[in-house]
Amino acid sequence: MPRMSAGQYVATRISTLNPPGNIPPNPITVLRQLNWIQWQFFLIAFAGWTWDAFDFFTVSLTVTSLAKAFDKSKADITWGITLVLMLRSVGAISFGLAADKWGRKWPFIINNVLFIVLELATGFCQTYEQFLGIRALFGIAMGGIYGNCAATALEDAPQEARGILSGMLQQGYAFGYLLATVFARALVNTTPHGWRPLFWFGACPPVLIIAYRLCLPETNSFIERQAMKREHHEGVEDIEKIFWKEAKVGFKKHWLLLIYLVLMMAGFNFMSHGSQDLYPTMLENQLEFSKNKITVTQVIANLGAMLGGTLVGYLSQMFGRRLSIIVVCVVGGALLYPYCFTRSNGVVAAAFWEQFCVQGAWGVIPIHLVELSPAGARTTIVGTAYQLGNLASSASSTIEATIGEKFRLPNGAGGSLRYDYGKVMAIFMGCVFAYTIVLVFIGPEKLGRDMSEGTNERDMAEDWDNKEKGAKVIERV
Repeated sequence: MPRMSAGQYVATRISTLNPPGNIPPNPITVLRQLNWIQWQFFLIAFAGWTWDAFDFFTVSLTVTSLAKAFDKSKADITWGITLVLMLRSVGAISFGLAADKWGRKWPFIINNVLFIVLELATGFCQTYEQFLGIRALFGIAMGGIYGNCAATALEDAPQEARGILSGMLQQGYAFGYLLATVFARALVNTTPHGWRPLFWFGACPPVLIIAYRLCLPETNSFIERQAMKREHHEGVEDIEKIFWKEAKVGFKKHWLLLIYLVLMMAGFNFMSHGSQDLYPTMLENQLEFSKNKITVTQVIANLGAMLGGTLVGYLSQMFGRRLSIIVVCVVGGALLYPYCFTRSNGVVAAAFWEQFCVQGAWGVIPIHLVELSPAGARTTIVGTAYQLGNLASSASSTIEATIGEKFRLPNGAGGSLRYDYGKVMAIFMGCVFAYTIVLVFIGPEKLGRDMSEGTNERDMAEDWDNKEKGAKVIERV
Protein backbone atom coordinates (compact mmCIF):
# COMPACT_ATOMS: atom_id res chain seq x y z
CA MET A 1 0.00 0.00 0.00
CA PRO A 2 1.58 3.37 -1.06
CA ARG A 3 2.47 5.84 1.65
CA MET A 4 0.45 9.08 1.93
CA SER A 5 2.15 12.42 1.60
CA ALA A 6 1.80 14.84 4.52
CA GLY A 7 -0.71 16.89 2.51
CA GLN A 8 -2.82 13.84 1.67
CA TYR A 9 -2.81 12.78 5.32
CA VAL A 10 -3.98 16.20 6.53
CA ALA A 11 -6.74 16.22 3.90
CA THR A 12 -8.17 12.97 5.28
CA ARG A 13 -8.46 14.10 8.93
CA ILE A 14 -12.07 15.25 8.56
CA SER A 15 -13.28 12.53 6.20
CA THR A 16 -11.86 9.77 8.45
CA LEU A 17 -14.02 11.02 11.33
CA ASN A 18 -17.12 9.74 9.53
CA PRO A 19 -18.58 6.90 11.60
CA PRO A 20 -17.65 3.61 9.94
CA GLY A 21 -21.18 2.31 10.43
CA ASN A 22 -20.09 -0.89 12.16
CA ILE A 23 -23.31 -1.56 14.05
CA PRO A 24 -22.11 -3.71 16.95
CA PRO A 25 -24.38 -6.52 18.08
CA ASN A 26 -25.96 -6.67 21.49
CA PRO A 27 -23.13 -6.29 24.08
CA ILE A 28 -24.20 -9.51 25.80
CA THR A 29 -23.91 -11.33 22.48
CA VAL A 30 -20.50 -9.76 21.92
CA LEU A 31 -19.20 -10.78 25.34
CA ARG A 32 -20.43 -14.35 24.81
CA GLN A 33 -17.90 -14.63 21.98
CA LEU A 34 -15.09 -14.84 24.53
CA ASN A 35 -14.01 -18.32 25.52
CA TRP A 36 -13.05 -19.32 29.06
CA ILE A 37 -9.33 -18.51 28.79
CA GLN A 38 -10.01 -15.13 27.12
CA TRP A 39 -12.24 -14.22 30.06
CA GLN A 40 -9.49 -15.23 32.49
CA PHE A 41 -6.98 -13.04 30.67
CA PHE A 42 -9.39 -10.12 30.84
CA LEU A 43 -10.20 -10.63 34.52
CA ILE A 44 -6.56 -10.89 35.63
CA ALA A 45 -5.72 -7.76 33.64
CA PHE A 46 -8.70 -5.95 35.17
CA ALA A 47 -7.64 -7.00 38.67
CA GLY A 48 -4.06 -5.83 38.12
CA TRP A 49 -5.13 -2.48 36.69
CA THR A 50 -7.71 -1.99 39.46
CA TRP A 51 -5.15 -2.46 42.19
CA ASP A 52 -2.65 -0.24 40.41
CA ALA A 53 -5.24 2.55 40.66
CA PHE A 54 -6.04 1.70 44.29
CA ASP A 55 -2.38 1.98 45.24
CA PHE A 56 -1.99 5.26 43.37
CA PHE A 57 -5.00 6.96 44.95
CA THR A 58 -4.08 6.00 48.51
CA VAL A 59 -1.91 9.13 48.57
CA SER A 60 -4.47 11.41 46.86
CA LEU A 61 -7.06 10.44 49.50
CA THR A 62 -4.76 10.98 52.48
CA VAL A 63 -3.04 14.27 51.52
CA THR A 64 -4.35 16.12 54.57
CA SER A 65 -3.43 13.32 57.00
CA LEU A 66 0.02 12.91 55.47
CA ALA A 67 0.63 16.67 55.64
CA LYS A 68 -0.12 16.63 59.36
CA ALA A 69 1.95 13.49 60.00
CA PHE A 70 5.06 14.83 58.26
CA ASP A 71 4.48 18.50 59.20
CA LYS A 72 4.40 19.59 55.56
CA SER A 73 2.04 21.57 53.34
CA LYS A 74 -0.47 19.85 51.08
CA ALA A 75 1.55 21.01 48.07
CA ASP A 76 4.62 19.27 49.55
CA ILE A 77 2.70 16.00 49.89
CA THR A 78 1.54 16.13 46.28
CA TRP A 79 5.19 15.60 45.33
CA GLY A 80 4.54 12.01 46.42
CA ILE A 81 2.03 11.84 43.56
CA THR A 82 4.30 13.69 41.13
CA LEU A 83 7.29 11.39 41.74
CA VAL A 84 5.17 8.30 41.12
CA LEU A 85 4.00 9.70 37.79
CA MET A 86 7.48 10.83 36.79
CA LEU A 87 9.11 7.44 37.37
CA ARG A 88 6.36 5.25 35.95
CA SER A 89 7.95 5.69 32.52
CA VAL A 90 11.06 3.87 33.77
CA GLY A 91 8.91 0.90 34.78
CA ALA A 92 6.96 1.02 31.51
CA ILE A 93 10.08 0.74 29.38
CA SER A 94 11.85 -1.91 31.48
CA PHE A 95 8.83 -4.11 32.21
CA GLY A 96 7.42 -3.53 28.72
CA LEU A 97 10.60 -4.81 27.08
CA ALA A 98 10.58 -7.77 29.47
CA ALA A 99 6.94 -8.60 28.62
CA ASP A 100 7.58 -8.44 24.87
CA LYS A 101 10.72 -10.56 25.25
CA TRP A 102 9.81 -13.19 27.86
CA GLY A 103 6.02 -13.03 27.92
CA ARG A 104 3.26 -11.28 29.84
CA LYS A 105 3.16 -13.61 32.83
CA TRP A 106 6.35 -13.21 34.86
CA PRO A 107 6.81 -9.44 34.49
CA PHE A 108 3.21 -9.09 35.74
CA ILE A 109 3.97 -11.27 38.76
CA ILE A 110 7.17 -9.37 39.59
CA ASN A 111 5.23 -6.10 39.35
CA ASN A 112 2.78 -7.31 41.97
CA VAL A 113 5.52 -8.59 44.29
CA LEU A 114 7.00 -5.06 44.22
CA PHE A 115 3.55 -3.63 44.97
CA ILE A 116 3.39 -5.72 48.15
CA VAL A 117 6.85 -4.72 49.38
CA LEU A 118 6.58 -1.00 48.59
CA GLU A 119 3.01 -0.52 49.79
CA LEU A 120 3.97 -2.05 53.13
CA ALA A 121 7.07 0.16 53.24
CA THR A 122 4.96 3.28 52.62
CA GLY A 123 2.84 2.41 55.65
CA PHE A 124 5.96 2.26 57.83
CA CYS A 125 7.52 5.57 56.67
CA GLN A 126 8.55 7.80 59.56
CA THR A 127 9.86 10.86 57.71
CA TYR A 128 8.88 12.91 54.67
CA GLU A 129 12.13 11.94 52.92
CA GLN A 130 11.41 8.23 53.43
CA PHE A 131 7.91 8.76 52.07
CA LEU A 132 9.19 10.43 48.87
CA GLY A 133 11.87 7.76 48.37
CA ILE A 134 9.43 4.86 48.68
CA ARG A 135 6.85 6.51 46.42
CA ALA A 136 9.55 7.11 43.80
CA LEU A 137 10.37 3.39 43.78
CA PHE A 138 6.66 2.66 43.75
CA GLY A 139 6.34 4.67 40.56
CA ILE A 140 8.78 2.34 38.78
CA ALA A 141 6.79 -0.71 39.86
CA MET A 142 3.45 0.83 38.92
CA GLY A 143 4.73 1.89 35.50
CA GLY A 144 5.13 -1.66 34.27
CA ILE A 145 1.56 -2.80 34.74
CA TYR A 146 -0.55 -0.86 32.21
CA GLY A 147 0.93 -2.07 28.91
CA ASN A 148 0.98 -5.64 30.21
CA CYS A 149 -2.67 -5.48 31.28
CA ALA A 150 -3.80 -3.96 27.96
CA ALA A 151 -1.97 -6.60 25.92
CA THR A 152 -3.12 -9.49 28.13
CA ALA A 153 -6.76 -8.44 28.07
CA LEU A 154 -7.15 -7.45 24.43
CA GLU A 155 -4.68 -9.10 22.06
CA ASP A 156 -6.48 -12.49 22.10
CA ALA A 157 -10.00 -11.01 22.23
CA PRO A 158 -12.47 -11.36 19.31
CA GLN A 159 -12.46 -8.25 17.12
CA GLU A 160 -16.12 -7.30 17.77
CA ALA A 161 -15.58 -7.48 21.53
CA ARG A 162 -12.53 -5.23 21.70
CA GLY A 163 -14.37 -1.92 22.00
CA ILE A 164 -16.49 -2.90 24.99
CA LEU A 165 -13.61 -4.84 26.60
CA SER A 166 -11.39 -1.79 26.21
CA GLY A 167 -13.95 0.35 28.02
CA MET A 168 -14.44 -2.28 30.72
CA LEU A 169 -10.69 -2.71 31.23
CA GLN A 170 -10.06 1.01 31.57
CA GLN A 171 -12.73 1.19 34.25
CA GLY A 172 -10.48 -0.87 36.47
CA TYR A 173 -8.89 2.53 37.13
CA ALA A 174 -12.19 4.06 38.24
CA PHE A 175 -13.08 0.93 40.19
CA GLY A 176 -9.71 1.08 41.96
CA TYR A 177 -10.36 4.73 42.82
CA LEU A 178 -13.81 3.80 44.14
CA LEU A 179 -12.35 1.03 46.31
CA ALA A 180 -9.64 3.35 47.58
CA THR A 181 -12.30 5.93 48.51
CA VAL A 182 -14.38 3.39 50.43
CA PHE A 183 -11.45 1.80 52.25
CA ALA A 184 -9.94 5.20 53.04
CA ARG A 185 -13.16 6.09 54.84
CA ALA A 186 -13.07 2.76 56.68
CA LEU A 187 -9.37 2.66 57.59
CA VAL A 188 -7.95 6.22 57.72
CA ASN A 189 -8.03 7.87 61.15
CA THR A 190 -10.32 5.18 62.53
CA THR A 191 -7.51 3.47 64.47
CA PRO A 192 -4.55 4.77 66.51
CA HIS A 193 -2.36 4.24 63.42
CA GLY A 194 -3.98 7.09 61.44
CA TRP A 195 -3.44 6.83 57.68
CA ARG A 196 -1.09 3.81 57.76
CA PRO A 197 -3.67 0.95 57.74
CA LEU A 198 -4.83 1.96 54.25
CA PHE A 199 -1.35 1.27 52.87
CA TRP A 200 -0.93 -1.94 54.84
CA PHE A 201 -4.25 -3.18 53.51
CA GLY A 202 -3.16 -2.23 49.97
CA ALA A 203 -0.36 -4.81 50.17
CA CYS A 204 -2.76 -7.75 50.68
CA PRO A 205 -4.82 -8.25 47.47
CA PRO A 206 -1.73 -8.50 45.19
CA VAL A 207 -1.01 -11.85 46.90
CA LEU A 208 -4.27 -13.20 45.45
CA ILE A 209 -3.62 -11.56 42.09
CA ILE A 210 -0.21 -13.28 41.89
CA ALA A 211 -1.75 -16.67 42.73
CA TYR A 212 -4.41 -16.14 40.03
CA ARG A 213 -1.83 -15.24 37.35
CA LEU A 214 0.33 -18.25 38.22
CA CYS A 215 -2.57 -20.48 37.19
CA LEU A 216 -2.85 -18.95 33.70
CA PRO A 217 -0.65 -19.49 30.60
CA GLU A 218 0.83 -16.95 28.20
CA THR A 219 -1.48 -15.29 25.67
CA ASN A 220 -1.90 -17.10 22.35
CA SER A 221 -0.80 -14.02 20.40
CA PHE A 222 2.54 -13.92 22.20
CA ILE A 223 3.09 -17.68 21.78
CA GLU A 224 2.30 -17.47 18.05
CA ARG A 225 4.69 -14.56 17.51
CA GLN A 226 7.48 -16.42 19.30
CA ALA A 227 6.84 -19.51 17.15
CA MET A 228 6.93 -17.41 13.98
CA LYS A 229 10.25 -15.89 15.01
CA ARG A 230 11.78 -19.30 15.72
CA GLU A 231 10.53 -20.69 12.42
CA HIS A 232 11.87 -17.84 10.36
CA HIS A 233 15.26 -17.67 12.09
CA GLU A 234 15.74 -21.37 12.70
CA GLY A 235 19.42 -22.23 12.76
CA VAL A 236 20.45 -18.61 12.33
CA GLU A 237 20.28 -16.93 15.74
CA ASP A 238 18.68 -17.29 19.12
CA ILE A 239 15.41 -15.73 20.16
CA GLU A 240 17.07 -13.06 22.34
CA LYS A 241 19.01 -11.64 19.40
CA ILE A 242 15.87 -11.73 17.28
CA PHE A 243 13.99 -9.78 19.95
CA TRP A 244 16.55 -6.99 20.19
CA LYS A 245 16.83 -6.76 16.40
CA GLU A 246 13.06 -6.49 16.05
CA ALA A 247 12.91 -3.92 18.83
CA LYS A 248 15.52 -1.84 17.02
CA VAL A 249 13.70 -2.11 13.68
CA GLY A 250 10.36 -1.46 15.37
CA PHE A 251 11.47 1.76 17.04
CA LYS A 252 13.27 2.89 13.88
CA LYS A 253 10.15 2.35 11.77
CA HIS A 254 7.62 3.62 14.31
CA TRP A 255 9.44 6.46 16.12
CA LEU A 256 7.02 9.09 14.78
CA LEU A 257 4.04 7.04 15.95
CA LEU A 258 5.59 6.68 19.41
CA ILE A 259 6.14 10.45 19.68
CA TYR A 260 2.53 11.06 18.70
CA LEU A 261 1.23 8.51 21.21
CA VAL A 262 3.31 10.08 24.00
CA LEU A 263 1.93 13.55 23.19
CA MET A 264 -1.62 12.17 23.05
CA MET A 265 -1.23 10.29 26.33
CA ALA A 266 0.17 13.41 27.98
CA GLY A 267 -3.18 15.05 27.24
CA PHE A 268 -5.15 12.10 28.55
CA ASN A 269 -3.10 11.90 31.73
CA PHE A 270 -3.43 15.63 32.32
CA MET A 271 -7.17 15.09 31.86
CA SER A 272 -7.51 12.35 34.46
CA HIS A 273 -5.01 13.60 37.04
CA GLY A 274 -6.06 17.22 36.60
CA SER A 275 -9.70 16.38 37.29
CA GLN A 276 -9.20 13.74 40.00
CA ASP A 277 -6.05 13.96 42.10
CA LEU A 278 -6.79 17.22 43.90
CA TYR A 279 -10.58 16.89 43.84
CA PRO A 280 -10.90 15.23 47.29
CA THR A 281 -8.75 18.04 48.74
CA MET A 282 -10.97 20.63 47.04
CA LEU A 283 -14.10 19.04 48.50
CA GLU A 284 -12.59 18.95 51.98
CA ASN A 285 -10.75 22.29 52.04
CA GLN A 286 -12.76 24.57 49.77
CA LEU A 287 -16.29 23.18 50.13
CA GLU A 288 -15.72 21.95 53.71
CA PHE A 289 -17.47 18.65 53.04
CA SER A 290 -17.53 16.08 55.81
CA LYS A 291 -15.65 12.79 55.41
CA ASN A 292 -18.91 10.96 54.65
CA LYS A 293 -19.96 13.57 52.11
CA ILE A 294 -16.60 13.38 50.34
CA THR A 295 -16.88 9.61 50.20
CA VAL A 296 -20.39 9.75 48.69
CA THR A 297 -19.32 12.34 46.09
CA GLN A 298 -16.26 10.33 45.08
CA VAL A 299 -18.18 7.06 44.88
CA ILE A 300 -20.86 8.63 42.67
CA ALA A 301 -18.20 10.26 40.48
CA ASN A 302 -16.49 6.91 39.99
CA LEU A 303 -19.78 5.19 39.17
CA GLY A 304 -20.16 7.79 36.43
CA ALA A 305 -16.61 7.07 35.31
CA MET A 306 -17.23 3.33 35.10
CA LEU A 307 -20.46 3.80 33.15
CA GLY A 308 -18.88 6.33 30.78
CA GLY A 309 -15.79 4.28 30.05
CA THR A 310 -17.71 1.09 29.35
CA LEU A 311 -20.42 2.76 27.24
CA VAL A 312 -18.14 5.00 25.16
CA GLY A 313 -15.63 2.17 24.66
CA TYR A 314 -18.46 0.01 23.31
CA LEU A 315 -19.86 2.76 21.07
CA SER A 316 -16.41 3.53 19.66
CA GLN A 317 -16.71 0.26 17.74
CA MET A 318 -19.59 1.88 15.85
CA PHE A 319 -18.64 5.58 15.76
CA GLY A 320 -14.86 5.21 15.55
CA ARG A 321 -12.15 5.76 18.17
CA ARG A 322 -11.26 9.37 17.37
CA LEU A 323 -14.80 10.71 16.97
CA SER A 324 -15.91 9.09 20.24
CA ILE A 325 -13.02 10.69 22.14
CA ILE A 326 -13.58 14.14 20.60
CA VAL A 327 -17.31 14.20 21.39
CA VAL A 328 -16.92 13.33 25.09
CA CYS A 329 -14.04 15.83 25.44
CA VAL A 330 -16.29 18.60 24.10
CA VAL A 331 -19.06 17.64 26.53
CA GLY A 332 -16.56 17.33 29.39
CA GLY A 333 -15.30 20.84 28.68
CA ALA A 334 -18.85 22.17 28.81
CA LEU A 335 -19.34 20.56 32.24
CA LEU A 336 -16.28 22.14 33.85
CA TYR A 337 -18.17 25.09 35.30
CA PRO A 338 -20.65 23.04 37.39
CA TYR A 339 -17.88 20.54 38.27
CA CYS A 340 -15.57 23.20 39.71
CA PHE A 341 -17.88 26.03 40.77
CA THR A 342 -20.97 24.36 42.25
CA ARG A 343 -20.91 25.06 45.99
CA SER A 344 -23.85 22.87 47.06
CA ASN A 345 -24.80 19.21 47.12
CA GLY A 346 -25.50 19.57 43.38
CA VAL A 347 -21.77 19.07 42.81
CA VAL A 348 -22.49 15.33 43.08
CA ALA A 349 -24.37 15.34 39.76
CA ALA A 350 -21.66 17.44 38.13
CA ALA A 351 -18.98 15.03 39.39
CA PHE A 352 -20.89 12.05 37.99
CA TRP A 353 -21.17 13.51 34.47
CA GLU A 354 -17.70 15.05 34.38
CA GLN A 355 -16.09 11.75 35.25
CA PHE A 356 -18.46 10.02 32.81
CA CYS A 357 -16.82 12.14 30.08
CA VAL A 358 -13.23 11.91 31.34
CA GLN A 359 -13.30 8.15 31.71
CA GLY A 360 -15.51 7.85 28.63
CA ALA A 361 -12.61 9.22 26.60
CA TRP A 362 -10.23 6.92 28.49
CA GLY A 363 -12.45 3.92 27.79
CA VAL A 364 -11.39 4.06 24.14
CA ILE A 365 -7.68 4.33 24.92
CA PRO A 366 -6.62 0.70 25.64
CA ILE A 367 -7.91 -0.63 22.33
CA HIS A 368 -6.89 2.54 20.42
CA LEU A 369 -3.29 2.17 21.65
CA VAL A 370 -3.19 -1.58 21.03
CA GLU A 371 -4.57 -1.16 17.48
CA LEU A 372 -2.05 1.55 16.63
CA SER A 373 0.97 -0.30 18.04
CA PRO A 374 3.04 -2.80 16.00
CA ALA A 375 2.44 -6.36 17.21
CA GLY A 376 6.07 -7.26 17.96
CA ALA A 377 6.52 -4.35 20.37
CA ARG A 378 2.93 -3.93 21.53
CA THR A 379 3.47 -4.04 25.30
CA THR A 380 6.57 -1.85 25.10
CA ILE A 381 5.00 0.85 22.94
CA VAL A 382 1.62 0.90 24.72
CA GLY A 383 3.24 0.99 28.16
CA THR A 384 5.96 3.47 27.18
CA ALA A 385 3.54 5.87 25.49
CA TYR A 386 1.18 5.73 28.46
CA GLN A 387 3.86 6.24 31.09
CA LEU A 388 5.84 8.90 29.21
CA GLY A 389 2.53 10.70 28.95
CA ASN A 390 2.28 10.25 32.71
CA LEU A 391 5.76 11.74 33.05
CA ALA A 392 4.74 14.80 31.05
CA SER A 393 1.63 15.25 33.22
CA SER A 394 3.26 14.24 36.50
CA ALA A 395 3.12 17.69 38.07
CA SER A 396 -0.65 18.13 37.52
CA SER A 397 -1.68 18.00 41.18
CA THR A 398 1.37 19.95 42.35
CA ILE A 399 0.70 22.70 39.78
CA GLU A 400 -2.96 22.92 40.79
CA ALA A 401 -2.18 22.86 44.52
CA THR A 402 0.62 25.45 44.29
CA ILE A 403 -1.34 27.90 42.11
CA GLY A 404 -4.53 27.22 44.06
CA GLU A 405 -2.84 28.34 47.29
CA LYS A 406 -2.41 31.80 45.74
CA PHE A 407 -6.22 32.21 45.72
CA ARG A 408 -7.12 32.52 49.40
CA LEU A 409 -10.66 32.15 50.69
CA PRO A 410 -12.01 33.18 54.10
CA ASN A 411 -10.62 30.91 56.84
CA GLY A 412 -12.67 27.89 57.76
CA ALA A 413 -13.70 26.44 61.11
CA GLY A 414 -10.94 26.73 63.70
CA GLY A 415 -9.04 29.22 61.52
CA SER A 416 -8.00 26.61 58.93
CA LEU A 417 -6.66 28.03 55.67
CA ARG A 418 -8.92 27.64 52.62
CA TYR A 419 -8.06 28.00 48.93
CA ASP A 420 -9.99 28.31 45.66
CA TYR A 421 -8.72 25.13 44.02
CA GLY A 422 -11.82 24.93 41.81
CA LYS A 423 -10.92 28.04 39.80
CA VAL A 424 -7.47 26.66 38.99
CA MET A 425 -8.83 23.22 38.11
CA ALA A 426 -11.39 24.72 35.70
CA ILE A 427 -8.81 26.78 33.78
CA PHE A 428 -6.32 23.92 33.77
CA MET A 429 -8.84 21.36 32.53
CA GLY A 430 -10.21 23.70 29.84
CA CYS A 431 -6.73 23.90 28.31
CA VAL A 432 -6.28 20.12 28.61
CA PHE A 433 -9.55 19.30 26.84
CA ALA A 434 -8.69 21.67 23.97
CA TYR A 435 -5.21 20.18 23.60
CA THR A 436 -6.54 16.60 23.61
CA ILE A 437 -9.20 17.35 21.00
CA VAL A 438 -6.59 18.79 18.63
CA LEU A 439 -4.16 15.87 19.11
CA VAL A 440 -6.83 13.21 18.57
CA PHE A 441 -8.22 15.04 15.54
CA ILE A 442 -4.88 15.08 13.70
CA GLY A 443 -3.92 11.53 14.73
CA PRO A 444 -4.31 8.15 13.00
CA GLU A 445 -6.83 5.39 13.66
CA LYS A 446 -6.80 1.64 12.89
CA LEU A 447 -10.25 0.50 13.95
CA GLY A 448 -10.68 -3.25 13.49
CA ARG A 449 -7.00 -4.08 13.04
CA ASP A 450 -6.22 -7.81 13.07
CA MET A 451 -4.35 -8.45 16.34
CA SER A 452 -3.14 -11.86 15.27
CA GLU A 453 -1.64 -10.60 12.05
CA GLY A 454 1.95 -11.36 11.31
CA THR A 455 2.40 -8.33 9.11
CA ASN A 456 4.69 -6.52 11.48
CA GLU A 457 6.78 -9.59 12.08
CA ARG A 458 7.00 -10.34 8.35
CA ASP A 459 8.00 -6.76 7.58
CA MET A 460 10.70 -6.87 10.22
CA ALA A 461 11.84 -10.28 9.10
CA GLU A 462 12.19 -9.03 5.52
CA ASP A 463 14.23 -6.07 6.73
CA TRP A 464 16.57 -8.39 8.59
CA ASP A 465 16.76 -10.79 5.65
CA ASN A 466 17.95 -7.95 3.48
CA LYS A 467 20.52 -6.90 6.07
CA GLU A 468 21.75 -10.46 6.48
CA LYS A 469 22.06 -10.90 2.70
CA GLY A 470 23.98 -7.65 2.50
CA ALA A 471 26.30 -8.80 5.29
CA LYS A 472 26.97 -12.09 3.48
CA VAL A 473 27.86 -10.23 0.27
CA ILE A 474 30.30 -8.06 2.21
CA GLU A 475 31.86 -11.15 3.80
CA ARG A 476 32.39 -12.74 0.37
CA VAL A 477 34.00 -9.58 -0.96
